[in-house]
Amino acid sequence: MTMQQIADQVGVSKFAVSQALSGKNGVSEETRTKIIQTASALGYRISNPSPSDKPLKQKVDFDKNNTGDRNTVIILMPNVRFQDSKSGFWGKIVFSVSTELENLGKRIMMLTEQNAEGLTKIINPDAILGLIGVGYIARPLLLEIRNSQIPFVLVDHEDPLIPCDSVFMNNYDAFRKLTTHLYSLGHTHMRFVGPPAYSRSFHDRWLGFRMILEENGLSLPPSDDPFIAYEEKEAYEWLEKNVDLLIEREQLPTVFVCANDFFANMMIEILQQRNLKVPEDVSVTGFDNAEDNNDLLQLTTVHVPNPLLGIRAVEVLQQRLKHPDRPFEKVLISGELLLRQTVRKI
Repeated sequence: MTMQQIADQVGVSKFAVSQALSGKNGVSEETRTKIIQTASALGYRISNPSPSDKPLKQKVDFDKNNTGDRNTVIILMPNVRFQDSKSGFWGKIVFSVSTELENLGKRIMMLTEQNAEGLTKIINPDAILGLIGVGYIARPLLLEIRNSQIPFVLVDHEDPLIPCDSVFMNNYDAFRKLTTHLYSLGHTHMRFVGPPAYSRSFHDRWLGFRMILEENGLSLPPSDDPFIAYEEKEAYEWLEKNVDLLIEREQLPTVFVCANDFFANMMIEILQQRNLKVPEDVSVTGFDNAEDNNDLLQLTTVHVPNPLLGIRAVEVLQQRLKHPDRPFEKVLISGELLLRQTVRKI
């Protein structure tokens, strides 16, 4: 990130940016504040602050209860339904984060994205030890968190404009492993089901799938493939429509490789309603190993160790507080391929 890029973002000259970041006169306080906030949001490291400047980062020993009044960690969730610790994928992560923090003697404040708008107006940033965001968090709210100088870690989400520590499932490698297994069973006509643009996790799973097809010389789905073009429609009706189209054209693949178990279980139900047997006629795979979705056949899927994602997020926050100036980290956690009833050898 350069001063010119910051200048372009704010709409001022490069000279004004230089003056503001070095603490010199020549710009108004309003412009100085806007420049510093933009620089911080874009990841520009402000060096050699003047002695009168408030330190941007403070080293804190998370493990020892010597943080004074700063003993509260915010768990930020994108939707109120994720507060239920039994709600599949997200709930297990939230539960493990809160349990780990409680074991460390930390107070917990749970917020959803809806009630976290104007975050700095409802909390005192100086009283917050750190923040862990679970799932998608909108960019304006992430900018506000970064500008408040609260140390934070994101689980299963990242934003290219807001560098920070993050914890992810190793979606790319896990999907490569799954797709390679399908290829080894003789599947050469595969269709990915799910919108890659929905999240970074879905995108990485799509990339892992594509790479195995390319490396083995298999034909790729068309660029306008409707099975990856889902846009907040009724998911079940969307799948039904496109499955019926493939049946009509006699273009059913040998396996539907679904972005998660939610899509996979819907796909199995839709196929069975059309008198197609799984896996005899069409194989289906999922991803997540979400127990609340596996109410049909035992699904071939990838197990995501959700509790470990939460535990590692707390550990990464601990290290960020101890070493505030070290480079940001992206932690990737491996998953286990679970071979069950919904895939057959060709």
